[in-house]
Amino acid sequence: MNNKSGFEIRADLLTQAQGILECNLQRRIDAIREYNGYHSDEPKELPSETIDTNDVITAARELYEFVNDKQ
Repeated sequence: MNNKSGFEIRADLLTQAQGILECNLQRRIDAIREYNGYHSDEPKELPSETIDTNDVITAARELYEFVNDKQ
């Protein structure tokens, strides 16, 4: 049995959180590109947002709270 240290668990949660945020941003971009392909007369602007460290940490904390929830 391979028990992970607290550091390894936090690192995994940060990686998962970053992946989720990046995937969600890419989905929004893809949806707008798809929309713009069908509505060239009124295109929507692509998001110019970035994912910063605080976004990743906040998402990782949400994941940790879910995992740590005893219900």
